[in-house]
Amino acid sequence: MVYYILRRLISAIVVMAMVGIFIFLLIRLTPGDPAAIIAGPTASEQMVASVREQLGLNEPLPVQFGQWAQNTLRGDFGTSVFAGRPVVQLMKQRMEPTLSVALLTLFVSVVGGVTFGILAAWRAGGVVDRALTVFSALGYSLPVFVVGYFLIYVFAIQTRLLPVQGYVPIGQGLGPWFAHLILPTVALSLPYIAFIARIARASMLEVLSEDYMRTAAAKGASPYSMLFRHALKNAGAPIVTVIGLSFAYMIGGVVLTETVFNIPGIGRLVVDAINNRDYPVIQSVLIVISGIYVLINLAVDLAYTLIDPRIRY
Repeated sequence: MVYYILRRLISAIVVMAMVGIFIFLLIRLTPGDPAAIIAGPTASEQMVASVREQLGLNEPLPVQFGQWAQNTLRGDFGTSVFAGRPVVQLMKQRMEPTLSVALLTLFVSVVGGVTFGILAAWRAGGVVDRALTVFSALGYSLPVFVVGYFLIYVFAIQTRLLPVQGYVPIGQGLGPWFAHLILPTVALSLPYIAFIARIARASMLEVLSEDYMRTAAAKGASPYSMLFRHALKNAGAPIVTVIGLSFAYMIGGVVLTETVFNIPGIGRLVVDAINNRDYPVIQSVLIVISGIYVLINLAVDLAYTLIDPRIRY
């Protein structure tokens, strides 16, 4: 067990090192002079040189990478060129909206997807199963921004039941906070509910066809015991995998969702930084998002050991 965990930790560290190198080179080797772009088209040579020195671009690439890696490991992501404030401070201000959308979407996706998948598998070929097939096709095919604009038009503009856009911190009231998250959560969770439900259905169908499940039914086990005590536990590995992947992919979907619903989160910060060529912000947010992605995959790998003890050996 300890050896398995150590292997996964070492693998995660190696992946993060490779990701860090890729992000650094992606920013530095982009065509054009970052200092000239940041300084603006009317900047003098002195201004461009000043920006280049401020960003450390006048040093050789290995030196630049060493300084950047050392600062990043210390949690120092530098200063935003345009905002003039530490990047960590900007990210802390934008973290609450992003986490609110992501965690609420994950909760809705997991509960809805697993529930629909179990019901569809239990009544395979029935009304619920056919409805899930139609819902999955729609969930996969409709882009998030299309669903988002449709929800805004119906529930915010036409009926005025919910706020159109924006975000209210949870400290200002649970009701306003939740009301501003309903539409983005629904828009972002639909494809993941469909994805998780399809995998849960397929995994449950495979387990329900095993001999020990028929034996449990012959002994008079209740449907609840068969589904949740026996089948769901043995079908858990693929479901946990797809939940972890969904949460990782959800990070990218939050960027688009925040843009559609005008939520001041990490996604909007990235979009604004790209438009302004704010390289310290771009590379810092990318490395944080990549780290979250790697940690999620690590957590999924470790969760396998709880679901299937055979993986420990």
